[in-house]
Amino acid sequence: MGKSRKQKQKQMIKIAVIEDDQPIREMYLMKLKHAGYDAKGSEDGEKGLVLVKEFKPDLILLDLRMPVMDGTEMLRRLRAEDWGKDMLVIVLTNVSADEAPMDLRLLRIEKYIVKAHYTPKQVMDIVAETLARYGKNLPAHR
Repeated sequence: MGKSRKQKQKQMIKIAVIEDDQPIREMYLMKLKHAGYDAKGSEDGEKGLVLVKEFKPDLILLDLRMPVMDGTEMLRRLRAEDWGKDMLVIVLTNVSADEAPMDLRLLRIEKYIVKAHYTPKQVMDIVAETLARYGKNLPAHR
């Protein structure tokens, strides 16, 4: 017997994209969904924190410079919560590593990616590699 749609959704790997630049956010959401992930996005850290609490993603792609609440503050608040202390986070930003807040490495990120230095395909590969390190692989396509 086939699995119901709800069962399939429960098994999907969930990724949140917290990015204020709408074309970039939508491009990654489209690529992630096309690759088979359950992906949702938000345009700032405050809304991102709400999304992440409800969505409980396996991984977060997080921009640093955003309105309302920046990515570093969102990550601080995420790490202060029991439900967020172990979430996988990849920083995806145009802030060079030299300009990044010093306490960012204390907030346990998996990877720091400067958008201008990576193609979207390379970012997608990093997402898959990061998830695979934790045993979270997409099911094989038939």
